[in-house]
Amino acid sequence: MKISDGYLLRTVAGKNIVVSVGADVNLKNNTTKAEMLEKILEEFDVSPQQASQDIDEFIEKLSEAKILED
Repeated sequence: MKISDGYLLRTVAGKNIVVSVGADVNLKNNTTKAEMLEKILEEFDVSPQQASQDIDEFIEKLSEAKILED
């Protein structure tokens, strides 16, 4: 078994995670939730409601870890 093309295995904080390299969502620039949602819906087979919820949870976790700037 191997990871599909378009994904990379990375170790972050001692945990292995799989990250997508196909979706062009760059949080180094000012990115809106709407832009993130658009890219995710283009890349993955997921409902808009589920993608939106997942983005909210992702943003919340990044904010709690003080990773995001306003």
